[in-house]
Amino acid sequence: MKIEVYSPTIRRKEMDAVLTAMVEDRIGPGDRSRLLIQTAKEQIGFDYALTLRSSAVALYLALKIITKPGHAVVLSALSPRYYLQVLQDLQLYPLYCDISYDFPCMSRDSIENTISKKPADIGIGAIVLHHTLGFVPDCAAIAELGIPVIEDISQSYGFWIKPANKKNNEEHLEINKSSSQSPALNPQSLLHGVFCILGLEERDMLTSGGGAILFAMNRKDGSALRNYTGIANEYCLPDINAALAIVQFKEIHRNIERRRDIAEIYIKAALSLAARTRHKCFVSINDNEYCNYSFALVFETGLKEVAAYAKKKEIEIENAFENTIAGADLYSDCPVCSSLVLRTVNFPLYPRLKSADVERISRLIMTLP
Repeated sequence: MKIEVYSPTIRRKEMDAVLTAMVEDRIGPGDRSRLLIQTAKEQIGFDYALTLRSSAVALYLALKIITKPGHAVVLSALSPRYYLQVLQDLQLYPLYCDISYDFPCMSRDSIENTISKKPADIGIGAIVLHHTLGFVPDCAAIAELGIPVIEDISQSYGFWIKPANKKNNEEHLEINKSSSQSPALNPQSLLHGVFCILGLEERDMLTSGGGAILFAMNRKDGSALRNYTGIANEYCLPDINAALAIVQFKEIHRNIERRRDIAEIYIKAALSLAARTRHKCFVSINDNEYCNYSFALVFETGLKEVAAYAKKKEIEIENAFENTIAGADLYSDCPVCSSLVLRTVNFPLYPRLKSADVERISRLIMTLP
């Protein structure tokens, strides 16, 4: 049987929650959306939040609050492609930032380098930090630049969750220094954005079938969001979606632990692959945390031969950056991003994978051409 590259983790609890909302005729924005905010607040500790119909709406509102038409916004070329449409709608000017080959997010140095090349007559309105593939940039250092930051944690939610009974693993650290060796972390000390976006779309770390939570960590920034408390229902997350998201929040520890277990098996296979090829995983150059959102390999050569080999084994893989700005050929002046678009592949990594399927994928990684 073919193994899909992605599958949302929807179990019986999620199904029952959605069915209950339908039976009670509570499908529009209402009580469950408010309960979702309360549930999320217990885990994150933010000051104020809005539940919205999409990540695009969340980014639009965040940028509308802190920028003005004509401002420039700094973002990685590996950001989701919808970012560009939102910027165009708000008449904002994108400043694309390249990355390094060993870490898929912007750094303070790369941001400063990008800003130094901007036209003199354009002001910087914001930096949008996308936690690409679940990796977390050095947000504290970037915030020190004094430019308002919006953090998108859609692919990294839960990176602060401490693993249970995790043993030291030198092989694990050799591949990914951003693993789970650190002590328990607190999201209130790790999220530095003026606003944070937690997408709840199909392929985000948590899903409600579509939607997003836009939140502010402190009271000052939260007051700006409160001005949109009465936003029209057509912009707000329906209760039928909120019901699903509430269960996703409650199951996040279990799901992240399963992701870590799967990733450790893949990492061992990747070490074997690296011993005979020049293919590699992303390696964090900082002691950042990682939630194992996905398992990506960067290939020394193109992807055609790898894709054919995986198809023969009935395992689906995909270009990790196909749905990004650079991947959609909307911008090409970031050489590292453009190179990684052509050489980076995501392998199936989600909690619902059966042990036998994980073993099949592990063997595939180990024997890749």
